[in-house]
Amino acid sequence: MRDEKTDPGKVSGGPPDVAIRLEHLSRAFGEETVLKDVTRDFEQGKIHGIVGNNGSGKTVMMKCICGFLAPTRGRVLVNYRQVGKDVDFPPDMGVIIETPGFLPGLSGQKNLELLASLQKKVGREEVREAIRRVGLDPDSRKPVGKYSLGMRQRLGIAQAIMEDPAILVLDEPFNGLDKHGAAQMRELIRGLRGQGKTILLASHNQVDIDELCDTVCEMDAGVMSLVR
Repeated sequence: MRDEKTDPGKVSGGPPDVAIRLEHLSRAFGEETVLKDVTRDFEQGKIHGIVGNNGSGKTVMMKCICGFLAPTRGRVLVNYRQVGKDVDFPPDMGVIIETPGFLPGLSGQKNLELLASLQKKVGREEVREAIRRVGLDPDSRKPVGKYSLGMRQRLGIAQAIMEDPAILVLDEPFNGLDKHGAAQMRELIRGLRGQGKTILLASHNQVDIDELCDTVCEMDAGVMSLVR
């Protein structure tokens, strides 16, 4: 007997290369519907760009994918498991949504060690390596409260990648980075795709979308359409 939680063919009959599936996803807040019947498959091993103005529904959609918000209607499948039913939070996912929140009195290394201790997937050395990969110094004692916005964004990216997740959901990950820093992070993300990661990337910067993304969808008033 097949188990629908582990057998991709059992869930909606989908192909086995779909990392994230949205089925008629809608989300309302009171009488305002901010996601409207969004249906879309995001294939494994690609960078999928999401564009749209503020308030278009991008961040709400990402929160539904991560399990931070429950859909009003429809469902989200990540690796063919339904978010909110089979899993509360997809176990193999790294996330940056909105401004990363850290304890301001602790260093970047200490902050990430605390986060890593929750799931115990990685230890101190893996945390240090993630911090190095984003261009920060793991030995710095500077408290995060004294970080610039760009440094906080780099630390947020380190948090997202430190457990080596198969899927990354990145909402405006380059906010606050200067031109050089953004170019460094784009190179990092290209390398992650080269490792077979699936990346959902929302960005207002057309350069990010043009240089990085294999597919692009646009959100407009809660409706998703395929651009390329």
